[in-house]
Amino acid sequence: MHAGAPRDPLAQATRDFVSARPRLFGVAYRILGSAAEAEDVVQETWLRWQSTDRTKVQEPTAFLATVTTRLAINLAQSARVRRETYVGPWLPEPVDTRQDPQLGAERAEALETAVLLLLEKLNPVERAAYVLREAFDYPYGLVAGMLETSEANARQLVSRARKHLATERRERVSPAAHRRLLEVFLSAAQTGDLSTLEEVLTADVVSYTDGGGIRGASRIPVVGRTHVTRYLAAFAPRFWPSTDVRWVEANGRPAVLVSSEGNAVTLLSVDVSTEGIDRIMWVMNPEKLSPYVAALGT
Repeated sequence: MHAGAPRDPLAQATRDFVSARPRLFGVAYRILGSAAEAEDVVQETWLRWQSTDRTKVQEPTAFLATVTTRLAINLAQSARVRRETYVGPWLPEPVDTRQDPQLGAERAEALETAVLLLLEKLNPVERAAYVLREAFDYPYGLVAGMLETSEANARQLVSRARKHLATERRERVSPAAHRRLLEVFLSAAQTGDLSTLEEVLTADVVSYTDGGGIRGASRIPVVGRTHVTRYLAAFAPRFWPSTDVRWVEANGRPAVLVSSEGNAVTLLSVDVSTEGIDRIMWVMNPEKLSPYVAALGT
């Protein structure tokens, strides 16, 4: 053993993995839109890292990120099939971003719930290319190697993903303006104030309720200002009077946790453009809501 070499290779391997772990989770979560599935991928990466000939690995973090990316792409491909049988709209699993606002990334892009939802429409390889480039700022050459493709194709994948998002999303607003509009929306939704709702919603607004089949959750998206305002006004008297609301943060944006008798009922978040609220997202599925509430420490 030469001077300065680590005496315990496994201890060094563990340190390398622990150091890279926030980034690995961030990559997997953005590709999958599921914290639970991302944790599974990170755990599998750890198992593979333990059995890897690490003497041949020059950059542990890059190697681990490559393994994580490929595992996440494989899982995303099978998850697509499962989501075809999902009852009602599917929304990404929310994550608490108070401790790590960027969730292990160089940049906060591709973390907002609405962006993850739109990325779902891309194939997993396009999504991974976008995540690696836009959130983690990996050079195209490295992205190509991680995806086992050419650099030219890696650029094409990222370009397609960017165009898709640009087509689907209008110009965003500042975090302060986002919060203000969500406050106005919440107040109007609670009181069934049709005129205010019509003012803050865009003409083509969509309301998604991810209930995973639970009773009372809308199983189809509600589309268009008129339909959404009527829908919100109709359930306001039944839904809001018995609830408590708490302002929280989810996926880097303000959100509202709605509870009834101490139990979380839904996490409300919105996507806001310069024209108003484009998307309203209600996460009601207990399998997605419970881990988020637990992370809040409540």
